[in-house]
Amino acid sequence: MTTTTVTVDVVSDVVCPWCYLGMRNLLQAWSKLGQDAISLYWRPFQLDPTVPAAGLDRQEYMLGKFGSVERINSAHDRLKELGKAVGIAFNFDAIKVAPNTLDAHRLIYWAGTLSPETQTRLVAALFRSYFEEGRNIGDHEALLAIASEIGMNTAHARELLRTDTNRKEVLEAITAAQRMGISGVPCFLLENRYVISGAQPPEVLENAIRQVAEAKANGELDNGQ
Repeated sequence: MTTTTVTVDVVSDVVCPWCYLGMRNLLQAWSKLGQDAISLYWRPFQLDPTVPAAGLDRQEYMLGKFGSVERINSAHDRLKELGKAVGIAFNFDAIKVAPNTLDAHRLIYWAGTLSPETQTRLVAALFRSYFEEGRNIGDHEALLAIASEIGMNTAHARELLRTDTNRKEVLEAITAAQRMGISGVPCFLLENRYVISGAQPPEVLENAIRQVAEAKANGELDNGQ
């Protein structure tokens, strides 16, 4: 068990299947490290900010990206296999809309002001709702339902989505990630100085967190080592 808490910021997008895998892998690593091992926060990223607010037909959108149904199915089959190993039941056939995720990220940002635990619950619920249930997480009513399901205040969430609350902060955070050179997600930032890219296996994340925790405990991070 590690006893020094490491801050882990995860840059991700809730329509990224690799981010869903990355979340599950991180939570598995966390369970082995101990409850106090990590302070977890979620930072926004948009894989495609050009998607309109109303979303796009997902099949057409995926065809535009992959070029053929065969290539789409191949990618989905691989993700289903990887997901099964960590308890994710990817149901790509249920997904009808490729959503714009800006409003989902605004909701995630607000959840983070309530507590890190609320933020992580919301992120997990959004991933599950989209990838396993096919819900349109760009739709305000769907977002409100998901927020309600994890115990968030629906009236406050509705007002947030109705206005531009947190829009500026989310866009600035996305720009900051891009300035750091982050172009793909998930990306794990340990103590805001060590970067792990991609949906790494739990043991890779666990070992990295242990090493950073040890360095932090020894004062090596403060010394810039």
